[in-house]
Amino acid sequence: MRDRYTQIKNNTELVQLLQQEEQELRRFAFQNVNFTDVSELALKHFYRECLFLSCRLPMGLKRQSRDCLFLPNMGETFGFPNHLYSPEELYEGYNPDQPDSYETCYDGRVYRHFLKKGKNATDIKETLARTLHDHSVSDCLQDYLSRFNEHRLVGVMGGHSLSRLDAAYIQVVRLSKRLTESGFLMITGGGPGAMEATHLGAWMAGRTEEELQEALSILSVAPLYTDALWLPTAWRVRERFPCHGYESLGIPTWLYGHEPSTPFATHIAKYFDNSIREDSILTISKGGVIYTPGSAGTLQEIFQEAVQNHYLTFGYASPMIFMGKKFWTEEVPVWPLIMHLVDTGRYKNLILCLTDVLDEAERVLQGKQEGI
Repeated sequence: MRDRYTQIKNNTELVQLLQQEEQELRRFAFQNVNFTDVSELALKHFYRECLFLSCRLPMGLKRQSRDCLFLPNMGETFGFPNHLYSPEELYEGYNPDQPDSYETCYDGRVYRHFLKKGKNATDIKETLARTLHDHSVSDCLQDYLSRFNEHRLVGVMGGHSLSRLDAAYIQVVRLSKRLTESGFLMITGGGPGAMEATHLGAWMAGRTEEELQEALSILSVAPLYTDALWLPTAWRVRERFPCHGYESLGIPTWLYGHEPSTPFATHIAKYFDNSIREDSILTISKGGVIYTPGSAGTLQEIFQEAVQNHYLTFGYASPMIFMGKKFWTEEVPVWPLIMHLVDTGRYKNLILCLTDVLDEAERVLQGKQEGI
C-alpha cells in the first residue's frame, strides 16, 4: 500500500509511468503535465486517490478515476508551475531593446493582474489560485534544494536601493563570486540593490577580474533600479557573459512587483504571499546569513534570524555576518544592541561576525561548514 504521493512533474516522467503494465495508478500527484499527448496510453489505466493539478486531460479520463482531486488552472494570467521559474520564463516576451516590452512579458502581465485583483484580494477564486500557485512554488523549491548540502546555503540581506556604483555593491559582488566558486549556493530576495549584486557575483563566478570589470561597466550606465536601462543592461551582461554553470536562487514577490526581479538569478521562486517568501529565505539559509547595509526590511530579518538561532529552531545556529562596521555600529547601531543582548543572556547560541573584510566573512562561513 502506497501511503505517500509520488509526484509526476513533466511529460517524460508521465510517459514512463503510463508505459508500465500496472493498470491501476494509485496516489500519484500529476503537476502541470499534458495527458492529451499520450491519450491512448492514459486511457489504459484507472486512477485512484490521485491529484491532477493544472493538467490537460483527454475526454474520458475522469470516468476512469476514483477518489481523485482535479484542480484546473483558475486564471488566465498565471498557472501552477511544476518547476522553479528561470529568468527566460519569467521575462518571456521581454526585449531589452524595447524596455516598454516589460509590460507585456509574463512577469509584467502577472503583476498587472495582481494589482487589478488587489494586493490583498478578497475574491475567493483569486485567493485560492494565488495560494495554489505559491504552494506549487514551495513544492518545487523543496525539490530544488534537496540537491544541496543545507550548510552550503547562504542568504544575503540588504537594501534594494543600493546603487551599482556603491562600494558596498561591488563588495557584495566580489564576496558572492568567491563563495559561489567555493561551492555555496547564494540566496536573496531576488530583487535589485544588494540582492542583484549577490546574483551578479554568482553569475560571474569562474570569470576573470577583467570580465567582472567589463560587466560592472555595462551596468554602471543605470545605477538604480528606477533607471530606465536597469533591466536592459542586466540582460546585456547576460548576453555578453553567458552562464558558466554556476547557480543562484532568487525568491522575489509580486507584492514588490515595482522592483524588477534580477535576471542574474538562475532559479527564481516568485511568490504572491510575501510572508511565505520572507520566512523561506531565512529558513533556507542554514549555512549563514550575510547582512549588508539596508533599512526596515533588513532590520526585521536580523531579529527574525536571531530568534531562530537563539532557540536552535533547526537544531543548530547559523552564522550571522554583518558587512560594514561603520554602518552597523554608527549609522544603524544594531551591532551594539545585539552584543548587549548576548552579554546579558537574552540571546544565546548566536554566531556573530562584524567585518569589512571578505576573507573574514568567508572564513566564518567555511569554518562553520567544516566544523559540522
